[in-house]
Amino acid sequence: MEQHDVGALVVVKPGERKLIAGIITERGKVSQSHQGGRYHDRRASYATADIHTQNKLITVASDTSLLQAMQLMTEYGIRHVPVIDGKMTAMISIRDVIQAIVEEQQKELKRLNEFIRRGY
Repeated sequence: MEQHDVGALVVVKPGERKLIAGIITERGKVSQSHQGGRYHDRRASYATADIHTQNKLITVASDTSLLQAMQLMTEYGIRHVPVIDGKMTAMISIRDVIQAIVEEQQKELKRLNEFIRRGY
């Protein structure tokens, strides 16, 4: 994950339907490597069942608003959310959400500055 600058990977259940079993996150992997107060080599191999999410998997659809995705991420304390439309189509990260908000704010600031320059 570190080598490819990936913060999360989807774990897929075996079988034809390829249902999502969970997500392995960088944070989860780090937590596992420090389990029990002892440090384990972060390059060590772990079984995916040991480190992927075990709780309810939170997902969104492609028509979910940015605000709704952000609320889910905040409510559940998660940084990555799969986008499911019959099958997984994407993964949204908190970085994606922040970037989209910053872009929206920049556009709004530009509109306001143009309005001010034109006068009242």
